Parts: sequence; structure tokens; C-alpha cells
Amino acid sequence: MTVLAFGGRLASLVRLLARKLRLGLLALIAIMPGLVKRPAYRILLGYRIAPDVRLGVTLLDAQHVELAAGTRIGHLNVITRVTRFTTGRGTSVGVLNVIRGGERVTLGDYSEVMRFNVLNAIPDHDCTTDPQSVLEVGPGTVITSGHRIDFTDKVTLGKNVIVGGRNSSLWTHNRQETAPIEIGDFCYLGSEVRLAPGAKLPDECILGLGSVLTGEIKEPRSLVAGVPAKVVRPLNEKDLARIRRKTRGDMPDDYYERS
Repeated sequence: MTVLAFGGRLASLVRLLARKLRLGLLALIAIMPGLVKRPAYRILLGYRIAPDVRLGVTLLDAQHVELAAGTRIGHLNVITRVTRFTTGRGTSVGVLNVIRGGERVTLGDYSEVMRFNVLNAIPDHDCTTDPQSVLEVGPGTVITSGHRIDFTDKVTLGKNVIVGGRNSSLWTHNRQETAPIEIGDFCYLGSEVRLAPGAKLPDECILGLGSVLTGEIKEPRSLVAGVPAKVVRPLNEKDLARIRRKTRGDMPDDYYERS
């Protein structure tokens, strides 16, 4: 074995050991009481955490963490291998969610990730399209339960969006090629929908349950449905009133009003 090869292997072993030690420290902090946990994160890892943040028994593994006032993160979540993890004011993360990988995950003010969701970016991808691995969840947006969102390329969920029902999936890659996904403000995604790389939905749209959106919809205020999904009809006033409602009762009015 050459000196260069030995040095490379030693460096890999050192990195692996450092990684394991860090995960051990994070696991230890995770089970600490809240009064001890927040200072430990700040002092030992440099995380920026507001004084009133509540943290359950959760693995919080990111290079940079900033949790704004009123953030609530429940038990048994795994947040790992994220470069930058940021929450806005009043953000809520429920239980048993996985948030993995990516350059940046931003959960906006009063947004909510409820339970059993997997939000994942491939950490060491071999994509040829130079994707931006970013997940942006807008103010007041809710991801309910049992959904899978791949953000190997950028996924943007606008303001006051509901990813509703169960078992929907958003995919930005097909192994080597990627394209971002963009959902506008005040949209509702029904249960068990599928979004392909490059899917775009404009403001104030409803995507019907079971739909498969494979491209860009250009008409706002539309009911979109089918396989592949297409515009079925314009939304009526009753439809619009439903999707313009607050997603959370504790949201200030100026967070959900249309721009």
C-alpha cells in the first residue's frame, strides 16, 4: 500500500469516527430534558434555538440549525445529513417524520409537517443535471400524513398549501436527470397524487385525488385532475373560499391573506 493510499484510508477512517461520535453526541442530547437540551445544542453544536422552542426526543443532525420562536418538534423524528435546517415562527413538526439530506430545508412560519412523512434528498447523487437540493415550505403550509417528497432537485410549496390525505409522492429525479417541482400559493393536493419531475401548479388550484401531474399547468384557479392531470374546469367561488381558509387557527391574518 502506498503512502498516499494509506493516508487517504486513514482520513476516511477519521471522518467516519468523527461522524459516529457526532451522532452519539446528538443521540445523547436528544434524550435530555428541554431545559438542558437547548443550551447543549447552542454550546456544543452552535445551533441557534429560540428560548421557547420545544423539542421532543428527536435526532437533529444538520450542519446549521436555526429554530425560530414558537417552533415545536415532537418525538421520534429523524432529521439527518441536512446542511441547513431552518424553521419559521410557530412551525410544527409532529412525530415519526424523516427529513434527510439536501443543501437546505426551510419550513416557513406556521407551517406544519404532521406525521409519518419522508422528506428526502439523495445525499451523494450522480445526477447529470446539477440539481439544487432544496425544500422550501411556505408560511401556513401543511403536509399531513404518510407522504413522500423527494427534493434531490428543488421543491417549492407556496403559502397556505395543503398536501392532504395520505400517500402522495413528489419526485424530482429519475435516477440521473432531475427537474424542480413548484406548487403555487393556496393550493390543495388531494390524497394519493403523484408529481413527476418538472411538475408545476399555479396559485389557487386543486389537484384531484389520485391525479398524476407530469408537466406545467398554466391556468390558476383551476380544478386539475386525471392521469395525466389536466385542467377540468375553473374553480368557483365556493371552491376558492375553501382553499383560501386558514390552515391553522393560530395563524395571524396577514400570513394567509392573498398578496
